[in-house]
Amino acid sequence: MCGINGIIVKQNTSNEGISKTLNRMNDLIVHRGPDDDGTFAQAKDVYGVGMAMRRLSIIDLTSGQQPIYSDDKKIVITFNGEIYNYRELRAELEAQDISFKTTSDTEVILKLYEKEGPTSFSKLDGMFAFSIYDEQLNKVFIARDFFGEKPLYYTMLNNRFLWASELKSIVNELDQKPRISTRGLNLFLRLTYVPAPHTIYEGIHKLEANRFLEYDLSSHTFKIAPINDEPKPRPQNIPFEEAKRQVKDIVTKSVESRSVSDVPLGTFLSGGVDSSIVSLCLSQVSSKKVETFSIGFKKASFDETDKSQLVAKLINSNHHEFIIDEDDLKHNIHEILVNFDEPFSDTAALPTYLVSKKTREHVTVALTGDGGDEVFGGYNKYYVGKMNSRYTNIVPKVLHKTIRNLANSIFATKDDNRGRRFQIRKLLNSIDYDGQFFWNIVSLANTEKQLSEILLPEVMHSDLFDEYKQKLHLNKATSLTDFRQIDKIISLEGGMLPKVDRTSMLNSLECRAPFLNRELWELTNTLPEDYLMKGWNKKYILKEAFKDQFPDQFLEKSKSGFGSPVGDWLRSSLRKELESYIETKFLKSQKLFNIDTIVPLVKNHLSRKQDNTFRVWAFYCFQKWYTHNYLKI
Repeated sequence: MCGINGIIVKQNTSNEGISKTLNRMNDLIVHRGPDDDGTFAQAKDVYGVGMAMRRLSIIDLTSGQQPIYSDDKKIVITFNGEIYNYRELRAELEAQDISFKTTSDTEVILKLYEKEGPTSFSKLDGMFAFSIYDEQLNKVFIARDFFGEKPLYYTMLNNRFLWASELKSIVNELDQKPRISTRGLNLFLRLTYVPAPHTIYEGIHKLEANRFLEYDLSSHTFKIAPINDEPKPRPQNIPFEEAKRQVKDIVTKSVESRSVSDVPLGTFLSGGVDSSIVSLCLSQVSSKKVETFSIGFKKASFDETDKSQLVAKLINSNHHEFIIDEDDLKHNIHEILVNFDEPFSDTAALPTYLVSKKTREHVTVALTGDGGDEVFGGYNKYYVGKMNSRYTNIVPKVLHKTIRNLANSIFATKDDNRGRRFQIRKLLNSIDYDGQFFWNIVSLANTEKQLSEILLPEVMHSDLFDEYKQKLHLNKATSLTDFRQIDKIISLEGGMLPKVDRTSMLNSLECRAPFLNRELWELTNTLPEDYLMKGWNKKYILKEAFKDQFPDQFLEKSKSGFGSPVGDWLRSSLRKELESYIETKFLKSQKLFNIDTIVPLVKNHLSRKQDNTFRVWAFYCFQKWYTHNYLKI
């Protein structure tokens, strides 16, 4: 639920001035919380502090208004998210004679902080971004959840420190648009998104997942520290049957804890392994008939509603099926892309927005299967990683270059899809003999070499992933465990979770992901890798844990991910706009792109000489963001 904003002014100010700023910041995120809003402002002689929120009411509809204060009014909190174990934490506090005025999870965080300080944050099981002002300590604490499900941005510029759930609330308060971060630009054009701690703007940062920021109002300095320890994964000798039992138990309990709501709730049901298991578990722990929602396509090759229909029938849900066509997706492109506030080019954002919009007509909360692939090792790229190891052990490095060039010629495509020919080309272009394969495979738009060709040398960064390697103590990535750790801090935090958060909250729909459970993540980090991927069988232990609940072989069926035919749109309805982005005068004014390479790249796609869908779509999304933010009158 909700969105939060905050400000610290490092000089004499007024309550009225702080409140006006907070109201402006709040007005830009009404979609995150249309039900209610609240502000706190306190101006002192040498500084001022303010916090605000927009509320989407989910729990404690009558008494959960924020901000919430301690009994002595010396501590105040604003909170975005859900704490799934708040009832257990509340019971523990009540057993110690601590009383409550509301039934909200927000007050539980506050009371826990009063008793234990910031060390209490590690007890929270949930998705959250919150800020606490402690007047007695003269400090502000800002925290973000373990996986980074809820966003949190911050900046310190001149005499102010600002934080917010969405970039727009910060950028709108600056005297002028900040400069583009060249590192953020490079990350986007490699990955199709910008992962924490970076943003597309210089001087504005994302608070990393599983971190809290402690701001000292006396010195106007801050430090960032981890909330939970994340030990290096170490497989333990646990029998498979016991591991399978634990997986089933934790998944079921996680679904149950994430189904607590005082408003209507349902599930996204695509028919894939993860959403099917979440929907099944919800039907088993819920006293009501489950509401399930799926999206289908008029184009038969994209449509997979038969799988979701089978599960809906199996669990006897009230199933809602929305059939869409390309025009439904196309008409929402501008609204969706602009709402991300920075370049974002995952094509799945478009259908995710539409299923969220349709679902919100029936419920306020939806459980999803997000995170299942990262937690259990379900992506194709994971076993492709195994192929890299085998390939480099067999094929000499000198021979690989010839094979790669031949494959790029033979398997070149003119179609907008990620079929077998595309996958072979992607694999061979990602092959690396120095342990850098996975960093190449997560680069969904451009490889480092391709990026160096389309960007001007002065904005190019060649050490792009070094900081992430250092954080993970992982210079080379060669195992399934390595791949999953990288995905947690880059692909999940930077790509998957923003996609779902922004598209769902734009429709005032809250999404919860039962597989994003710290206990479950820590368990799978202790399991032998062949429990997760047995041969080429991905998510092996998860499917084994639940296979007796589904028809034979159902969990083994392949499923296509969400996507949109953007390559074709770039040649048709979006063509005129795209062509305006490669005009020489415009490109020269940007001082970012190499005109001699980016123009042919786009033109070759438009003429169908070569399919460059994902590279050109990333370029288009950046230029759309750029024109909206820097050229809009």
